Amino acid sequence: MTRHVVVTGANRGIGRALAEAFVANGDTVSTIYRGGDLPAGVTGAIADVTDTDAVNAAFDELEAKHGRVRVLVANAGITRDGLLMRMSDEDFQSVLDVNLTGTFRCVRRAVNSMMRERFGRIVLIGSVVGLMGNPGQVNYSSSKAALVGMARSITREVGARGITANVIAPGFITTDMTDELPEDAKKQYEATIPAKRFGVTEDVAAAAVFLASDAAGYVSGAVLPVDGGLGMGH
Repeated sequence: MTRHVVVTGANRGIGRALAEAFVANGDTVSTIYRGGDLPAGVTGAIADVTDTDAVNAAFDELEAKHGRVRVLVANAGITRDGLLMRMSDEDFQSVLDVNLTGTFRCVRRAVNSMMRERFGRIVLIGSVVGLMGNPGQVNYSSSKAALVGMARSITREVGARGITANVIAPGFITTDMTDELPEDAKKQYEATIPAKRFGVTEDVAAAAVFLASDAAGYVSGAVLPVDGGLGMGH
């Protein structure tokens, strides 16, 4: 049976690699995104995850085309970095509203379909900084740490219905965002990583494909680091 997989934010970076990996896996893949071009074979519905009605309408549109969602990979996220004492309420709240509450909106709607299917795979894209912390990212780290509690609560609530919920915690992954870092900053970051290199988006995608597979049917409430060893002990 072909599965309907929804990846949020599949137009760039890790989200794009996630969508491409599920297409290659033979799944029917769609995305909720804010704009931009999409990988081949991916259907899109434009919506802002901070808008509940828009999220629900996007799921309705995608499910009308492809059937009920069986896999959700919640990847959409933003950063608004700044030191704690200078961070505005708006910069804190906007990151939580996309990264945490936006994920909640997508999960809530997807679980509605998964309960009917008596099957579901929920993969939340967190971050190593959600477990380790990072200066200048109180808002981002808080939003990603909260995803662990979300996945574990979902597991306890709907685990008996064949639904799993897990978090992937990527470390430094080569994307457009990291490409903009100065070379000396990259070298400093790489020195702290036991693998001595940044990861690639395909590393995260491979972990997501595994967690969404039948082989991972007994894995739930887990945090899977994809960070070259950076977050060990966290």
